[in-house]
Amino acid sequence: MNREQTVKYRYWRLTLGVLVLLFSGIIYAWSTISRPFIDFGWTKPQLQLNFTITMGFFCIGGFVSGLISKKVSAFIRIGVSAVLTTAGLIIVSFLNKGSSVFWLYFAYGFMMGTGVGVVYNVVISATNSWFPDRKGLSSGAQLMAFGLGAFFIGLVADKMFEMPSIGWENTYRIFGIVIGIIMFTAAIFVKSPPTGTVFPQRKGAKPQSAVNYETKDVIKRPTFWMLFVFFMLFASVGSTAIADAKNMMTELGVVKGLTAIALLVPVCNSFGRIASGLFFDSFGLRKTQYLTSGVVILATGISLVSFVTDSLVLGIVGLFLCGFSYGFAPTMSAAFTAEFYGLKNFALNFSLLNLILIPASFAPTLSAMLVSSYESYIPTFIILTSISFVGLFINLGIKRS
Repeated sequence: MNREQTVKYRYWRLTLGVLVLLFSGIIYAWSTISRPFIDFGWTKPQLQLNFTITMGFFCIGGFVSGLISKKVSAFIRIGVSAVLTTAGLIIVSFLNKGSSVFWLYFAYGFMMGTGVGVVYNVVISATNSWFPDRKGLSSGAQLMAFGLGAFFIGLVADKMFEMPSIGWENTYRIFGIVIGIIMFTAAIFVKSPPTGTVFPQRKGAKPQSAVNYETKDVIKRPTFWMLFVFFMLFASVGSTAIADAKNMMTELGVVKGLTAIALLVPVCNSFGRIASGLFFDSFGLRKTQYLTSGVVILATGISLVSFVTDSLVLGIVGLFLCGFSYGFAPTMSAAFTAEFYGLKNFALNFSLLNLILIPASFAPTLSAMLVSSYESYIPTFIILTSISFVGLFINLGIKRS
């Protein structure tokens, strides 16, 4: 396969990856598609716990996928993901007011969370292996779709819930079947490039060694743990802003009818994913590191000032920037993993770094406790601004080994 054929051939694979992750983004739509369960008598903390469980198994699913990636084909792993995801959503559709919340945790949290985690790992790993010269573009495009999926699925599901002919039960079944079909289709085509495939070199890129680190060696490197802590702090900022954006804007004075503007925070997150990827491809590793820390410090700083001064305009700008900066985390963790440790063992190395989402998922809960105690978001943003500066100092020490 010559260079021209390779370039032309690989972009439809990226398109497929984008489509799969767009629908896989349903796990982030929980705040919207959980609405029917309020009538079941389940408390808000019980429903919030389901999201934490889902994210936990999302990370575990990706890690297990990485562990078995050399022994189990992408076809089988995606096929299992499709079964778990579809079955999980359909089981949820049969729950009623007499059901135990355990079945929600099992079907949605465990089954669907694991299924999406596996397919996320397989699709990003395989697709990125076709773009060694455009790691940022490939990661960013797929992860933007993953973020936007939550927004669009949430909007569509909300409308379907209100249709008497569909209702929430059939909405879950329809999404389960559609997502299953898309995943099964992807299972046929998602694969890594054959050995010896020639790819174009990124313009102006510096020659790099072709070293591919085994995971057992990666975890021994201080750089990995610096990346882990940095992205964990980074993700904590964004997840807090996205999880409570509506209440934050209400406190700043957004009238009830306009609180939907909070939905634009996760949209900003999606655009941050592709923007950071394109910046990485254009300007390289070091400048992207500076930009990453700069944006999150600016975001938390403006948000803090907005609550201190009670400024709605600054609050909207700050929260939009928090969402935008959060988009850097998944794209850059994927790009940095490939850049630092190679593509050969990317699936497992990336899934290991992706475990940052487990501790980061508790940040919104801790923020809620602070708000409950102080009746203000100022303490929350003092802490978030502080950890952004801590992240900067860690980031400055991160260098390719």
